[in-house]
Amino acid sequence: MKTDIILCGVGGQGILSIATIIGEAAMNESLYIKQAEVHGMSQRGGDVQSNLRISSDPIASDLIARGGADVIISMEPMEALRYLPFLSKEGWIITSSTPFKNIPNYPDMDVINADLAKLPHVITLDIEQMAKDNGVPRSANVILLGAAQKALGIEYEKLEDAIRRVFGRKGEAIVEANIKALAIGKANS
Repeated sequence: MKTDIILCGVGGQGILSIATIIGEAAMNESLYIKQAEVHGMSQRGGDVQSNLRISSDPIASDLIARGGADVIISMEPMEALRYLPFLSKEGWIITSSTPFKNIPNYPDMDVINADLAKLPHVITLDIEQMAKDNGVPRSANVILLGAAQKALGIEYEKLEDAIRRVFGRKGEAIVEANIKALAIGKANS
């Protein structure tokens, strides 16, 4: 088993929480994991990216080569396209459809959607609206993780268990909101 994942978005969207949940699930399965994060612009509104590599065999590098990513999970559609050179030919993009317009020359969404539509494996969801509609407004990132579950190759139950461990200290209401969000994402993938 080997899965190379790029997680991306902007600061404050929960990218590193997704990485923590995936990492916890992988480590609980005794898989090897390497992670490299870019925190330089991680204040709210700056771009954030993380390379996450999971394997049943030892991993030499924490960085993913161009054309080597199996999955791009993006909280923001333009950010998904920014890392497109790293996606393998058969790789998956799972992205939010809602732009975070933090720059004055943000590209037209019709152009972004057309570029995404050219790719063979894309799941695009309005996770912000789904989170609000389902009473889990702070768990949009976990909805995206649920939608990515099959592409990650990690069993759904293992991600649920990881959510319980990662968020357990925050209380049962937070755990249950995130488990609900995971199920919403899975149902819409």
